[in-house]
Amino acid sequence: MSLMRSNQIGPFALVLVLLLGSLRLDGANRFAAEGQDRPNFLLLLSDDQTFRALGCLGELDVQTPNLDRLAKRGTLFTHCFNQGGWSGAVCIPSRTMLNTGRTLWESCGKNQQGIAPGAALWGETLGRAGYDTFMVGKWHLPDEALRRSFKSFGPLTGGFRQSTTNGGPAYYRPAPGNSWTPYDPKWEGHWIMTNGQPIHTSVLIANSAVDYLQKRDRKTDRPFFMYVAFNAPHDPRQSPKQFLDMYPPEKVKMPPNFLPHHPFKIETGFDGRDEILAPYPRTPEIIRVHLQEYYAMITHLDQEIGRVLAALEATGEGSNTVIIFTSDQGLAVGQHGLMGKQNLYDHSLRMPFILAGPGIPIGKREDASFYMQSLFATTCDMAGISVPSTVQFPSIVPLVKGERKILNDALYFAFLDRQRSVRTEEWKLIRTPAEHQIQLFNVKTDPWEMHNLAADPTQAATVATLNEKLRVLMREMKDPIAESKVFDFGQNGVLVQ
Repeated sequence: MSLMRSNQIGPFALVLVLLLGSLRLDGANRFAAEGQDRPNFLLLLSDDQTFRALGCLGELDVQTPNLDRLAKRGTLFTHCFNQGGWSGAVCIPSRTMLNTGRTLWESCGKNQQGIAPGAALWGETLGRAGYDTFMVGKWHLPDEALRRSFKSFGPLTGGFRQSTTNGGPAYYRPAPGNSWTPYDPKWEGHWIMTNGQPIHTSVLIANSAVDYLQKRDRKTDRPFFMYVAFNAPHDPRQSPKQFLDMYPPEKVKMPPNFLPHHPFKIETGFDGRDEILAPYPRTPEIIRVHLQEYYAMITHLDQEIGRVLAALEATGEGSNTVIIFTSDQGLAVGQHGLMGKQNLYDHSLRMPFILAGPGIPIGKREDASFYMQSLFATTCDMAGISVPSTVQFPSIVPLVKGERKILNDALYFAFLDRQRSVRTEEWKLIRTPAEHQIQLFNVKTDPWEMHNLAADPTQAATVATLNEKLRVLMREMKDPIAESKVFDFGQNGVLVQ
């Protein structure tokens, strides 16, 4: 089953589309309030929030009461993925794919720079269809694409809120004598001086979103698309002290797949920017401090999201607004001995995903796999807007409506030229050719990816089948790396405990 939309339409199919064209708007009405032609869209996008970091899942210690309520009034999708990254700053390719709807290697320009020439943009497409488009927070893509995409803006908070230079006090911590604290504004990062007072990025972004909702002319018949992109919980993981106090480190549970050190290199070394946030070897005491700060920042973010949702309801437009909550990718924070997202384990590829609003099933949990970057096509589908021919990720409306149980039979993932992976409902294969490593996980029975079965003779056929699926997907995705580099180093992996 193809991962991409087909943009090839024959003459008969084109006539059929024209004959059935009026039905598109009827379908769109399922996602609008009674008496409304099209819904509003409110995207709430976090940064580096792993898929388990929702309180309602009960898998991590984190508290997210507002997001939990949102999940109860809508549909919680448990298997939403990012396709990977051509850059160690994975958020750039993730957001490029999101805003173009194009797959990893076809979303960017030459040498993985900028936006693919000729690609339609998400906000631009909705704007041309009559939407008021507004953006606040983290963009992390070219300015030209920003101007094309949105008609109005709140504060732009940059791609990375640096607290200290690489290797400074925000790194290799906790450690004796290190005085960096997440709640002291003197360290800057997410603490921004505004009108002489420090304000956290999550508060600044939420304030702007609330202001847009309150000042927007509600007499207009134009629907809105709000792209509210928080920097949290990306490091430096800073939040007010009251949120840190909610998570005493000694009470924070360790993830079962914790390791003191990853057993082999994924990037060219173990000194990537994300990885030097904590010292080696990782210890439970070190990781509990980082988890405390991660969870505190997520709970603080949840509070600010709650303010935005309350403002939406106060406008009276909540009943006609499709609310989308997701993240650009996940994060390790101690899992597999890693801190960052520069890998192809689920903790770094998967993110939370919630839809709520008109036409969205209430209290539903959906386990089908898809890519977060399907949002471009999905919102067009919900609004009755033609999906641009340049968009490749398909709409998930068939999953939302219950018309399909499976959207993809296998997913493809890539990180730089270092790793390639394929994932089905039951199995996941990761190949790291430079280290001659093959990993095979049964993701149904081993969801924390702790037991590598690649060297198990009874799984040789599984490895062979997944290798072939990966070859096919690499070709379909126009992967720039030579297949020989990925596959020509033997068939057995090294056991990872």
